[in-house]
Amino acid sequence: MTAKRYRISHSTRFTYSVPVTVSQQIVHLMPRETQTQTCLRFSMSVAPQAVHNEVGEDFFGNPVRYLTLADDHTLLLILAVSEVEVRTRDLPDPATTMPWEQVHSFLTSDRAEVSMDAVQYCFDSPLTQWSRDLPSYALQSFTPGRPFFDAALDLTRRIHEEFRYDPAVTDVTTPVDEAFDLRAGVCQDLAHVQIACLRSLGLPARYVSGYLLTHPPEGEERLIGADASHAWVSVYCPGPGWIDLDPTNNLVVSTDHITSAWGRDYADVSPIAGVITGGGS
Repeated sequence: MTAKRYRISHSTRFTYSVPVTVSQQIVHLMPRETQTQTCLRFSMSVAPQAVHNEVGEDFFGNPVRYLTLADDHTLLLILAVSEVEVRTRDLPDPATTMPWEQVHSFLTSDRAEVSMDAVQYCFDSPLTQWSRDLPSYALQSFTPGRPFFDAALDLTRRIHEEFRYDPAVTDVTTPVDEAFDLRAGVCQDLAHVQIACLRSLGLPARYVSGYLLTHPPEGEERLIGADASHAWVSVYCPGPGWIDLDPTNNLVVSTDHITSAWGRDYADVSPIAGVITGGGS
């Protein structure tokens, strides 16, 4: 087993054209504990100061902060600083995993201790509802009798090769059908497409939000700010359990990815989400 240790500074700045009188925010910025990840330290500062700052846990077990600000403000600053250790894990030979057709029946049998947790990720969610021919697209990888992990890797590779990374064509509200038609988008869109493909076959897949350490070309320094929020997919494979795959980069997730939260889609785990009174634009 190998490990990497990170210090992550995540700064968010909201500016408003007219004062905000009340602001309520839900914050997913503290990296969660996983089989391969430990959050060693976490701190968060808010300006102006929140009158209510509650630490909690959401439905999916992610650490969350609930903030209420009641002072008039035209600038909101949130700074989260984390120290995280990420470790490797052993994964099976993809060719030795269960045939994909048997995964759903396994999860709905009495043999599966995690059935309720995994099965909830088999269903559509608000941002992964599909009407295009996603099953046909998915079945190009999930051929009859193919081992599940092997098929999931192939789908990851195909999305990486066939979709264009383009931040100009989508936003956080883009439907999965539109991203599929465009064959383009950002990491959020590619993750939603892969999740929708898997769920269209009755297979469990969840959305993971976090960070990715990028590697600059040889001889060049990493740019400040180049390593940013990222999104990928987690699939459930009977035996090894949840395995994270990154369709944006065609990777099996390892120690370069830091997990903040997971849920059904982006809306469950957006880093900061909330409502305000006032604010203008």
